[in-house]
Amino acid sequence: MLAFYLTLALFFAPQSASPVLYEVSFPNAVHHEAEIRVTFSEVPAGPLEVRMSRSSPGRYAIHEFAKNVYSVKAVDGQGAALRIDRPDPYGWDVMGHDGTVTISYTLFADHADGTYSGIDETHAHLNMPATFMWARGMTDRPIRVTFRRPVGSGWKAATQLAPTANPLIFTARDLDYFLDSPAELSDFELREWQVADQSGEYTIRVAMHSRGSDAALEEYVDGTMRLVEEAQAVFGEYPRFDYGTYTFIADYLPWVYGDGMEHRNSTILASSRTLESGASSFLGTVSHEFFHAWNVERIRPVGLEPFDFERANLSGALWFAEGFTSYYGGLLMRRAGIIDDRDFARRLSDRVSTVLFSPARDYYGPVGMSHQAPFVDEARHVDVTNGDNTFISYYTWGAVIALALDLTLRAEHDTDLDAYMRAVWQRHGAKEVPYTITDLERILAEVSNDAVFAWRFFDNYVHGQEAPDIETLLALAGFALRPARPGEATFGWAELEYGERGARVTRPTIIGTPLYEAGVDHRDVILQLDGRPMMAPDVLEFVMKSHQPGDTVEIEFESRGAVERATITLMENQWMRVVPLEEVGMELSAEQRAFRGDWLSSKTE
Repeated sequence: MLAFYLTLALFFAPQSASPVLYEVSFPNAVHHEAEIRVTFSEVPAGPLEVRMSRSSPGRYAIHEFAKNVYSVKAVDGQGAALRIDRPDPYGWDVMGHDGTVTISYTLFADHADGTYSGIDETHAHLNMPATFMWARGMTDRPIRVTFRRPVGSGWKAATQLAPTANPLIFTARDLDYFLDSPAELSDFELREWQVADQSGEYTIRVAMHSRGSDAALEEYVDGTMRLVEEAQAVFGEYPRFDYGTYTFIADYLPWVYGDGMEHRNSTILASSRTLESGASSFLGTVSHEFFHAWNVERIRPVGLEPFDFERANLSGALWFAEGFTSYYGGLLMRRAGIIDDRDFARRLSDRVSTVLFSPARDYYGPVGMSHQAPFVDEARHVDVTNGDNTFISYYTWGAVIALALDLTLRAEHDTDLDAYMRAVWQRHGAKEVPYTITDLERILAEVSNDAVFAWRFFDNYVHGQEAPDIETLLALAGFALRPARPGEATFGWAELEYGERGARVTRPTIIGTPLYEAGVDHRDVILQLDGRPMMAPDVLEFVMKSHQPGDTVEIEFESRGAVERATITLMENQWMRVVPLEEVGMELSAEQRAFRGDWLSSKTE
């Protein structure tokens, strides 16, 4: 994940400092516990400051991993107990050591996803920042970790860590690499194949822990192979995968949590759905996360380099790092033939509608939305926020910017977004030199051969808050924007919970909608609509079908103990869908057909 790693030749160079030694066992896996020991040698005089991380590579919010650590003990090199002070909730200062400190602790882990860890009798799914303590001042030291599997478990290990002669012992060159290297210990199925470019050959691996059939696994692996090839075709080469491998670590089990999380030479893929039921969506995550091997893992914004494991990491470029990756996630699925034109268009629809119609564009642009990441990226909070009105995901907005830029470059500059991404890769990713937003604009000027265009594009759509003219751009490729529910009346999007008294509003209402204008908001209860008690969803459906946009209806609601009444004017449902022209009975012109083919066809043939 982190840039500025040493070259492969240096990976195996002698290390002068003593390695940090970890040992992990699972005597109480049934109750989601691991027992962990870590030994620090040649510790300088003074307190040893041991910490649990508060952030994790690929995540932008704070996560207090220390909350799942207990029974912490420390001994010196002779086995004598050492005093431990707690300077803060996520730190342990060890006093009076003799230059060697061994910390032991119990980790509770029952949330297997891309951020946390999950342990049970079927596997140990470990995200390293959620699992391992580390010491300040020793982050440059090499690391060795030994996994001790439960007796009779048959567990194997899948990880991007450097292997040794023992299949359960691995090494890392430093703490940054170690914490960016998740591990799956289970009786997983392994599939692997070779890929090559001008720099050499790499092994791509799928470590699959699921209860799916062999046929479903082979279909998944086949789709993954095609996506790997299409991603490489964008950049013209593979990243220099450390130790010659890239590993997809997949857990599709009822007791894990849905997620996808990229790492430097691996990715975590998790879902509670079965492998058979989610092939297309699972491969969409594969596509997104593998594209990150270039964009984010090596093409890194300055705000994420170096990564700080003790605080939230802030970047204004997530619209590019995450958003452009999201765009390519769907595009590569189409190019690989996993989805068709209709499916590709459907995947664009919600993103386009969100950017066009969300009131949040009045508050921030893509850079400002990127700055919100520490508050929204899997962040845990109990208070209600107004994000439905003030936030558009940088994934969503960035994907729409990428779509607009790709189509504009193709239509007006005789190039495309692939060429732009290759240029960014060559200037920054391949050399692992972090970029600024100014760098991205400069490269666009070079690729388009039009500095004025590049400046205007960034001024309007990156630093500014404008929405691109997506409808006109999509028409070039024979796609149209159409109302998703033409002529449908609505009082605005609202999340409702129905009960005996009426429909309780469970989230803030949306600015500009009839509900918002009437003063209805979070926790209010809609008692009646158009004279009908609002105790079931079919009442709302009946009222809306009985009226047209522009009609007025009476609404009665309870707000903070007071019953209020208002007259609201129904609006038309604004949501749009992207559709191929063929779907609405129109024919593509020769130009549109050629444009679409060049855009969406495979680049590996």
